[in-house]
Amino acid sequence: MTGDGSGLPADAVVRLRLVIGRLNRQMVRASGEQDLTAAQLSALARTEQHGPLRLGELAAREGVAVPSMVRTVTPLVAAGLIARTPDPLDGRSALLAPTPHGRDTLDRIRRERSALLARRSTRLTPDQCRQLEEALPLLELLLDEPDPPRPPAA
Repeated sequence: MTGDGSGLPADAVVRLRLVIGRLNRQMVRASGEQDLTAAQLSALARTEQHGPLRLGELAAREGVAVPSMVRTVTPLVAAGLIARTPDPLDGRSALLAPTPHGRDTLDRIRRERSALLARRSTRLTPDQCRQLEEALPLLELLLDEPDPPRPPAA
């Protein structure tokens, strides 16, 4: 830590980025039988977590434009991973929710990726495991997107 509240030193940021990126690629390979893009997997997981959702709601939660979400969701519907059903409150809209096949796919991917990390963690000493576990809340803080900086008051 730099000590002045400005975040990690540049070399630590690079190391953290590399570790996260490489671990992510290895976890993706661990669930190699799935042909889902990162965006598709995220959309599927988001519908499981918050669904059923309208397409616009899903796009907003994913931080993308509706046309992009249409391109992401269409193959998921075609593959039987997401069901599109009429919205009972608005006949012009549809609700998106994972199908049983979609839930099974998510469960399998999560199991395979967790198994990889579990296997890798056996190489650590008990003290290293404890340190890594204690660091999890800090890493989770990095997930939260802060509000954009405000311009200085005039």
